[in-house]
Amino acid sequence: MNLTHIEHIGIAVKSLETAIPYYENVLGLTCYAVEEVAEQKVKTAFFKVGQTKIELLESTDPEGPVGKFIEKKGEGVHHIAFAVKGLQETLDLVAEGGVTLIDKAPRKGAEGLNIAFLHPKSTFGVLTELCEDPSK
Repeated sequence: MNLTHIEHIGIAVKSLETAIPYYENVLGLTCYAVEEVAEQKVKTAFFKVGQTKIELLESTDPEGPVGKFIEKKGEGVHHIAFAVKGLQETLDLVAEGGVTLIDKAPRKGAEGLNIAFLHPKSTFGVLTELCEDPSK
């Protein structure tokens, strides 16, 4: 597997409007992008800390994955995302190793990245996202 860095940490929040001020006013970070990803039923806000990003996730539909997560577990860390080179090849490799895939093929995510998720039952309880920047 060719992981290059932690791409971002995803944090589920009930409201971007109430969560963003904490990250900006208390932690001193700057929200540099807000984006809706309709396919995933989520609105995102991004902050950068060094090379790593924090992605806040607000559900746009209570039946979406983040909506269900918040209903079941409340607000908090939702997933960790790793940047990879060769996303499809990486998915094939981890599947061969017995990891259950949520996404068998890459799909479009926020910030123009190609993404795929690994099931937390195969990753010691941590929802894991693999990301590849198609422009690199």
